[in-house]
Amino acid sequence: MKIPFHRHVHRWIGGYLSQAAERMAARKSEDETVHVLFALCDHYEPLWGDVSESQGRNRVARWVEDYGRAFGEFRDADGRPPLHSFFFPGEQYHPYYLDALGKLVSDGYGEVEVHLHHDGDDAQRLAHDLAEYTTTYALHGHLTRDTLGRPRYAFIHGNWCLANSRSDGRYCGVDSELEVLFRTGCYADFTFPSAPDETQPGIVNRIYWPTGNAKAARSHEAGVPARVGTMMDDRILMIEGPLALARRRRGFGLRIENAALTAHDPGTPERVATWVAQGIHVQGRPEWVFVKVHTHGAPEAQANALLGEPGRAMHRALTSAYNDGKRFVLHYVSAREMFNIAVAGMQGFSGDPNLYRNHALPPPPLAA
Repeated sequence: MKIPFHRHVHRWIGGYLSQAAERMAARKSEDETVHVLFALCDHYEPLWGDVSESQGRNRVARWVEDYGRAFGEFRDADGRPPLHSFFFPGEQYHPYYLDALGKLVSDGYGEVEVHLHHDGDDAQRLAHDLAEYTTTYALHGHLTRDTLGRPRYAFIHGNWCLANSRSDGRYCGVDSELEVLFRTGCYADFTFPSAPDETQPGIVNRIYWPTGNAKAARSHEAGVPARVGTMMDDRILMIEGPLALARRRRGFGLRIENAALTAHDPGTPERVATWVAQGIHVQGRPEWVFVKVHTHGAPEAQANALLGEPGRAMHRALTSAYNDGKRFVLHYVSAREMFNIAVAGMQGFSGDPNLYRNHALPPPPLAA
């Protein structure tokens, strides 16, 4: 069977096989209920492709106008509709975009988080920019806050290049990025998987705490799995989406399944099954399965698929096959809620994860 080893697979195949072996060992019996936590994290770029401000406004308006109509029929076990986490790029800021997305947030369809593209940067400038962006987002009613009123946020790195992950040094420049993120209020990173890109770390299908040298590039290449009874309050949490080798849709051989939703590769029932099968979980809590998928939803072709029949077909697969109340229970969650539930699991809570969507983690000391 043909395997796509030419696409940087060597960077992560060892971690993938190791996690798969652990998953088999932790497998629950067929008569135990699995709670599927599904988060759709969008690298939401209205100006993608260097389009005009007017086209960017039209792209956002399309989502605001069509989201409820597209997904109003779908509900999870808690009566919640499909949720969308809009990771908005700070460098594309315009008041209209954040105010318009605020309508979707207030209607209960999602939340806004932080996305950033940068190149040739340094730690001081990055900290300044993140503080400026998060303050601005908060003024528009987005993001959560710590007990002192400072913004806290989830993060996705543009071009996948977290902590200077590329060998050529492009699209970042800040080796100590994880440290800067933490100091400016970030609680979790949702960048990965990025395969087949070279930025894909060797840790695969994990929720984990990065333990590498925080001042060195790719410090997230080392880490310890999140597990019941263990918490770290001095760094961000890494929450990865599913990554796998799966059968090609046509013909023979394997493809890289990286949980990316595109116009040409929508969320089919077969892909949904692969995502769930990766069994991403907090160790000691395998009955809570975390499924984080991603997309670039603003451009027209992607929006047509996500808000059209391909997007609805994905949610039909989720609500029909993974919400029978016995074998599976489905929970649509935002990125923030997914983090809160992971924290609850680490702190020893169990049962219905719906109870922990707003689970309070005492905020770590942040930069003033």
